[in-house]
Amino acid sequence: MIGLLFPLKGTIDVNGFAPRKRWPSFLETIYFIPEEVYVPSLTIEQYINLFAPFYPKFSREQFAKHMDELDVHSNDKLNTLSFGQQKKFVIAFGLACNTSVLLLDEPTNGLDIPSKKRFRKLIASVMNEERMIFISTHQIRDLDNLIDQVVIVDDGHLLMNEPICSIAEKLLFKTIDSTADESDIFYSEDSLNGVSIVTENKIGTESKVNLEHLFNAVTENPERIKQIFQPEKSIA
Repeated sequence: MIGLLFPLKGTIDVNGFAPRKRWPSFLETIYFIPEEVYVPSLTIEQYINLFAPFYPKFSREQFAKHMDELDVHSNDKLNTLSFGQQKKFVIAFGLACNTSVLLLDEPTNGLDIPSKKRFRKLIASVMNEERMIFISTHQIRDLDNLIDQVVIVDDGHLLMNEPICSIAEKLLFKTIDSTADESDIFYSEDSLNGVSIVTENKIGTESKVNLEHLFNAVTENPERIKQIFQPEKSIA
């Protein structure tokens, strides 16, 4: 999506651009924050002066606000900060660039518990109809309240691409004493309170989607899940 890797087949279109061409007019609309961030031996002000001009919608006011919300305050060179502080700085800068597409790879890795809370609050506050935020993560519990669309890819295959409301409508997540009286269980896991299961929601009961259990249910039963969400395709 950002043009660093090329597809072996097919095409990719982002904001009307072919990413592989990496036109400046495309790059100013997209920002990528990798799991392992790199910061040069520059102060925050030097970094802004060097990189902000590449993003016409960059806002110093928003950047300062994001830095305060993430509790990053330093005049030292960025490479002398802890990894967590470096990551929060890059997140604040990326958000302040106001690109229409923002990609975050494992954004909570390296953050302590208070910082994860601040991150969730910040991301929720900047979401709007003009910005699309992609989050790739294995730390689902850190981010489940932020997710409105779930995409599950396993071994290179797209298994699910559904809004969270659709998942809650068609699947039921609950804890029971025993699975003896249950049918059509897609996934079960023993817990201290009983057995947590994922099953088809045949009675219209609303439940909170457990993303970890959802992933296991989908990857272990891809065809059965497809019959629920895409019956016409599974028949074909």
